[in-house]
Amino acid sequence: MEHSQPTRVYVVSDSVGETGESVVRAAAMQFHPVPVEIVRAPFIHDFEGIDKVINGIRTHGGIVVFTLVIPELRDDLIAKAKQYDIPFIDLLGPVVTTLGNALRQEPRRQPGMIHPLDEDYFKKVEAVEFAVKYDDGRDFSGIQKADIILLGVSRTSKTPLSMYLAHKRLKVANVPLVPEMQPPAAIYTVPKEKIIGLRIDPNKLNVIRQERLRTLGLAENATYANVERIKIELDFADKIMSKIGCVIFDVSNRAVEETASLIMDHIEHRS
Repeated sequence: MEHSQPTRVYVVSDSVGETGESVVRAAAMQFHPVPVEIVRAPFIHDFEGIDKVINGIRTHGGIVVFTLVIPELRDDLIAKAKQYDIPFIDLLGPVVTTLGNALRQEPRRQPGMIHPLDEDYFKKVEAVEFAVKYDDGRDFSGIQKADIILLGVSRTSKTPLSMYLAHKRLKVANVPLVPEMQPPAAIYTVPKEKIIGLRIDPNKLNVIRQERLRTLGLAENATYANVERIKIELDFADKIMSKIGCVIFDVSNRAVEETASLIMDHIEHRS
């Protein structure tokens, strides 16, 4: 069965909408490669916002998934979805109701509580700024200040991992390993438990680098994506990591989230 047009899923929230979008994306993966288009409608705080979403679905088709905590808005959306036979899913309502019954307490019904401007939030912002400043060896002084140092050749997900871990309030510096350049001496002076080596299959890396070259409009047969050159780089990286004695994770067939989970587990259990 072919699907020429993607199914639209409107994610409606009285906050940012990240929770709803994450759930929909996770569910949509179960139907890959059938296309699903996510349309986020954040910060819906009035009935006019609800009407705009409903009119959009009536015009373009689709379903609505929502994480509204204000009862009046939730009830209005449900009523209008039923009126126009629009499929809908209330992600938070049943959970909040069940949890409230178990706790014997009324929920606060306050939007945006997942992102409070507290100490934890500002630690996250600080960690993100740190990751940006010390990304890809821009400033090696970050090695001494970092909670984690990532080592690996180009395109081993160092930057995405740094940003993902920063959102977990971890300060991450990442250092590229290139045969023509010795790594900074500092990586041999910090505790090896802070250092994470990233390894990848050469053929997998070849494909990733070819795609990168295509994105940049460059020839796919450039040295950067040459398999023999890649093997030289990986051999150099293995020698550096072996010398340090750090833990090494293979990122060949792992999503960033999965590798990050392994790293966080390693940190939690390191001595």
